[in-house]
Amino acid sequence: MTTTVLIQNLKCGGCAHTITKNLETLEDVSQLEVDVENERVSYDYNNPSTVSLVEEKLRVLGYPIIGNSNTYFNKAKSFISCATGKLNQ
Repeated sequence: MTTTVLIQNLKCGGCAHTITKNLETLEDVSQLEVDVENERVSYDYNNPSTVSLVEEKLRVLGYPIIGNSNTYFNKAKSFISCATGKLNQ
């Protein structure tokens, strides 16, 4: 199955790099695409529980799903992830 989620705090290629690097580690995630311009992440999966795992991983990284709480802490984490992603590109 394929799903697309709209996320918060996605600003640049550094953010996309961080998200890609971390979501690729999930066993059931494939065909991962991060669209910075439209603030969305698309991926294929087989197990329905993978969707929850991806959402949790994004939240922990500082990129919560649109509609979920976007705290100052999430914004700070995404800023750090953004900077780290830029350095590791």
